[in-house]
Amino acid sequence: MLWVKAFHILFVVSWFSGLFYLPRIFVNLALEKESVSRERLLLMARKLYRFMMMLSVPAVLLGAWLLWLQYGGSGSFKMPGWMHAKLTLVILAIGYSHACGAILKKFERGANTRSHTWYRWFNEVPVLMLLAIIILVVVKPF
Repeated sequence: MLWVKAFHILFVVSWFSGLFYLPRIFVNLALEKESVSRERLLLMARKLYRFMMMLSVPAVLLGAWLLWLQYGGSGSFKMPGWMHAKLTLVILAIGYSHACGAILKKFERGANTRSHTWYRWFNEVPVLMLLAIIILVVVKPF
């Protein structure tokens, strides 16, 4: 179980590093008017999004395996409240990842209508999600 947990943490950290940086590229794209720089940023964003989404798959699968090892083996699957809250945040993180993909497509089409300030705030969401997840897992407040 410890090996599964170690690799789960590795893939979660890797996935979230993409979630931290991709919206920062969106900030720069919202500010950028020059087409050469814009194309370079779009290329970076596309590659990062693809890489980030590939990393999210083993993170989620290993997390599901850990969940099964911890709570599913007995057949009852009764989980504490903090785990329900954590899983809700994980689902939100998956949704945030897909929202980043939708935003990237808007930038590719030249259809972005949001300001760099909006993306600066959007950039803070995964930090708050990860902070809450870590607190839930370590402190287990309920």
